[in-house]
Amino acid sequence: MIKVGIVGGTGYTGVELLRLLALHPLVSLQVITSRADAGTAVSQMFPSLRGLVDLLFVHPDEAHLDRCDLVFFATPNGIAMQQTRALLDAGVKVIDLAADFRLQNIASWEKWYGMTHACPDLVGEAVYGLPEVNRDKIKSARLVANPGCYPTAVQLGFIPLLEAAVIDNASLIADAKSGVSGAGRKAEISALFAEAADNFKAYGVAGHRHLPEIRQGLAGVTGSEVGLTFVPHLTPLIRGIHATLYGKLTKDVDLQALFEQRYANEAFVDVMPVGSHPETRSVRGSNRCRIAVHRPQGGDTVVVLSVIDNLVKGAAGQAVQNMNIMCGFAENTALNIVPLLP
Repeated sequence: MIKVGIVGGTGYTGVELLRLLALHPLVSLQVITSRADAGTAVSQMFPSLRGLVDLLFVHPDEAHLDRCDLVFFATPNGIAMQQTRALLDAGVKVIDLAADFRLQNIASWEKWYGMTHACPDLVGEAVYGLPEVNRDKIKSARLVANPGCYPTAVQLGFIPLLEAAVIDNASLIADAKSGVSGAGRKAEISALFAEAADNFKAYGVAGHRHLPEIRQGLAGVTGSEVGLTFVPHLTPLIRGIHATLYGKLTKDVDLQALFEQRYANEAFVDVMPVGSHPETRSVRGSNRCRIAVHRPQGGDTVVVLSVIDNLVKGAAGQAVQNMNIMCGFAENTALNIVPLLP
């Protein structure tokens, strides 16, 4: 049994963490912080957790996070880096669900996130928490940078092709769509029902913060820089990411076998049968990524379809998966969740 704290428990990723950890047999939830809602019962804000989480939100200054074994940061960018050093010095493991430790290039991080990094020396120690790639490093990590939602879907789709060196690394395309929960639990005009419903739009075409993260991850697979065009879209969904990925084949290969063999031992990646078209609703509420691979008309273009729940495999579920690995628990503990349908 480990003692766990959550910093920033009032957002969508925070309540997802609570949902998953509430039934984790090896976790004791100790503290959940919130500056604005300190003193409020968690179950009052989130009635879905009545009878499951019997805690009040606590102001960060009174949280005593150093008494935990592991702390999750479900906070906006720039918060975790202010507190991580003290926690690590106290022997506490940290998983950051924001972007503070994802990019190894500090100058790039400061450019994309518009602030000075508070602890650049810890960035080199942080392990990028994509278990399907870095499982062995995660096992011994004390600081894990949980991947972003788009980067998770995109990387899992491209990795088998890049590892096998069967596509042109210079001309990758990721056309990705996300539900509105990806923008967070905040009052914002673009996320209002009357704005987002019955609508579909691209955004961040000139550059999205997840672009350097995806490029970094793919370059780690190939050993060299990749050429990637990444275009995200907002869809009138609450949950879900659908990434349609394109690459030019440089070798003739059995694509279905390639993907099935790569993910044969991965509990949370489902390679679907030939000709499949995975749907976002098929993973809703679960920690699973479903993938299908196509070669239209037998040509030289490979199309990969990758779907995840942006709040689970794209955030809180992957964070719990990383916690399980870091703490020596079975990787699927508290994560064997059947997706919700309809």
